[in-house]
Amino acid sequence: MHSRRQPRLIGGTSTLGGVLRRRLLQGAGALGIAAILRPTVVFAESDDDNERLGPFGPWSSPVNLGPVVNSRFHEWSSAISKDGLSLYITSSRAGGVNGPNPDHFNEIWVSRRASIDAPWQAPVNLDAFNETPVINAVGSGTAAPNFSADGHLLFFQSPHPGGYGGSDLYVSRRTNKHDDFGWQEPVNLGGLINTSYGDFQPDYFEDEETGIVVLYFTSDRPGGPVGSLPGSAHIYVSMLGDDGTFGPGVLVTELSSQSSDNRTAIRRDGLEVFVSSNRGYGLSGVKDIWVSTRDSTLEPWSTPVNLGPTVNYPGYGTGTPALSWDGTALYFTSDRPGGFNAPANAHLTGDLYVTTRRKLREHERHDEADHQRS
Repeated sequence: MHSRRQPRLIGGTSTLGGVLRRRLLQGAGALGIAAILRPTVVFAESDDDNERLGPFGPWSSPVNLGPVVNSRFHEWSSAISKDGLSLYITSSRAGGVNGPNPDHFNEIWVSRRASIDAPWQAPVNLDAFNETPVINAVGSGTAAPNFSADGHLLFFQSPHPGGYGGSDLYVSRRTNKHDDFGWQEPVNLGGLINTSYGDFQPDYFEDEETGIVVLYFTSDRPGGPVGSLPGSAHIYVSMLGDDGTFGPGVLVTELSSQSSDNRTAIRRDGLEVFVSSNRGYGLSGVKDIWVSTRDSTLEPWSTPVNLGPTVNYPGYGTGTPALSWDGTALYFTSDRPGGFNAPANAHLTGDLYVTTRRKLREHERHDEADHQRS
């Protein structure tokens, strides 16, 4: 892991029509997006990419990622790399570009491990090797990392100066998808997808069946479901256009509620999505993780179902899901008892946890189908 470098700490249903050619952000336009991104989408490929995902067994009891990854401050909204060896986290800890960070600005850090079975190492700020900050910002929060399928793009949220108001969605590119410190200067995704309100928590999806590229995200803009609470956030989706920019966000009515809904984690085949929400019929009354499915990417999402008390914790918040490439690990944030937050940081509560599930073998699939029919 970059052994020659030493870190320096610095102070209704939303149906999307049409078939998009497999190209990503090809035109520079006023945004200069082409200066940072490749002109074509390269759909991620590996030996197991075409293998059918699922069915899966039940989720395991969550495990706290421990005091190496978590701190006495707030850790939340993570992203796991395709190979499972890099975990990007949002944290308000000290030691990043904001130095002692008395104002608790969020920054993005990365924890690495040598193999899937190895322990996570101490998180390193994404700007630890930069003379001046690139991803994170002094005096401004940066949060909610999310990878493109090929690992070359990093989407995130930030109220960087020069945006459209509130928090905006940004993207950065790296040439080497294994270089966690090679990110280029980020680019604002523009005024079609971003608004003067808060736009948060990007979730990138490439549909290999149709060639469509979309970005799911959360926004507190007006126009949520009828009867929504004032200032509540909901789930939107934006499609990448032929001009190389993401278009206006469309409300995903199936995933949104009258309460507050945020951070989706869509499975790479587009048939399962997790969403955190404090909708009133959940377990915690604070925030839970829910799951929705569909039979194809051209169909609407099903009504979200609560993941239940194994993953969610009654009386406490559980949210910001991030799903592994193979769909067997779900990382999330929770303020449940037993974490590592300092009691004095009551407004900064949250540790990162992981729950896992196993892909069922052929004979187990039949047993599970028989069980569901009975």
